[in-house]
Amino acid sequence: MAARVATGLEGVLPVDKPSGMTSHDVVAALRRATGERRIGHAGTLDPSATGLLVVLIGPYTRLEPYLSKSQKRYFATVRFGAATDTDDAEGAVVAEAPVPGLVSDEQAARETVAGLIGVHEQVPPAYSAIKRHGVAAHRAARCGSPLALDPRQVRILEAQLLAVRPDEAEWDLSLTVSAGTYVRAIARDLGRMLGTAAHLAALRRTASGRIGLEQAHPLSECLEAAAAGSIDRLFTDPFEALGLPVVEAEAAWVSSGRALPAPADAADLVAVRADGRLAALYRRSGARLAPVAVFPKGGPA
Repeated sequence: MAARVATGLEGVLPVDKPSGMTSHDVVAALRRATGERRIGHAGTLDPSATGLLVVLIGPYTRLEPYLSKSQKRYFATVRFGAATDTDDAEGAVVAEAPVPGLVSDEQAARETVAGLIGVHEQVPPAYSAIKRHGVAAHRAARCGSPLALDPRQVRILEAQLLAVRPDEAEWDLSLTVSAGTYVRAIARDLGRMLGTAAHLAALRRTASGRIGLEQAHPLSECLEAAAAGSIDRLFTDPFEALGLPVVEAEAAWVSSGRALPAPADAADLVAVRADGRLAALYRRSGARLAPVAVFPKGGPA
């Protein structure tokens, strides 16, 4: 096993996560393959879910607060007639109910899904990573003492019905949602809205912010590239991923944390390029730009 040390690697790696692995499993596999200890991700995917996991490597692990807050897009399958304790297909069935005819009516289904668009107060699933008083909800649920979780405001920006399968009592949906939205909870609440029970049967993330699934690489390809010492060829452009205005600066100024003059039209937050790489994020403060995150090449995160 390679030593887990700083390797000089830095990048934003879009991974197509396979089913059956946690997001932490993906990170651990890449740490072993690269020898780089500074690896994280911007937005957890449940073990049964597949699709885009944005992995951050080296000093770019500090981009997590800026990338994880991005809206997400999903392909989801909702199955009606049964609710589970986890709100997805991995859980135990806790309730069953007759499936109303509306579920098989494509026009009614389309209108119902379109009606999801907007702001909602969503109660997170009992099995989630949310903590109360330092206790994770999923741990409490597994111990038989689920936490009473407060609803939180989420936004469904786009909701489209893709298919209705009456024989399976399933709907395929395309959803674009704000960060922190649980698609499992959307499936659960759809069942309740229609007077039945429901859970999430399948989930695939197709976009996270400005990064799309078409840019992602299967984990197997990432591990093979890491073994060959060429994983950097799979990295995506961090400037495009952030989508921020770009300011050019001298590397020595940025590495020392020096303030920069703010262009007249400077945005509140900008990406700073020095020597052709993402060197820092700066925030406007009056007529100056002040550093909020500096990414020293080859240095500690």
